[in-house]
Amino acid sequence: MTPLPVSPLVAEARKNSVTIPAMKRRSLLQSLPAAALLPASAWASLQPEKAEQPQKDSGGQTSTTVYELRIYHAAEGKLDDLLRRFREHTTKLFERHGIKNVAYWTPLDEPLKGKTLVYMLEHPSRDAVTANWKAFREDPEWVSVKDKSEANGKLVDKVDSTFLAMTDFSPPLR
Repeated sequence: MTPLPVSPLVAEARKNSVTIPAMKRRSLLQSLPAAALLPASAWASLQPEKAEQPQKDSGGQTSTTVYELRIYHAAEGKLDDLLRRFREHTTKLFERHGIKNVAYWTPLDEPLKGKTLVYMLEHPSRDAVTANWKAFREDPEWVSVKDKSEANGKLVDKVDSTFLAMTDFSPPLR
């Protein structure tokens, strides 16, 4: 009869002259936790995830990248002024403070047509969101631009902001 292969645990026990009490195979298998029977490669998938480890997805974006969808509901008759402020100042100031401009849209259909700006920003991480916005809001140039553009009344009645994570099946952004 051909001897069964010896497990590393048994080999180590034999080497150190440790005696393992005789036990039926069925009893031995029932006494082991099921995870002990998994191959080493399966153990890795059972380990807890490490805290935010940036990894590139198929589009070259990192898994910690955070997208921010913002919707500005313009004050009555102020959309053109709001768009001008973004075009001439805001987008450049965003970039200065680590906020990447992804895209800007205006709705074509009612009820949002002519009074709404929809845009998306990209931040390196959720922690960066807070720091980026704080730096932007405290920028003296932004404070001046905002004050001047709102000399005849505020441009925005309401802001909606939603933070998003890219899915693994999303096409890469250009």
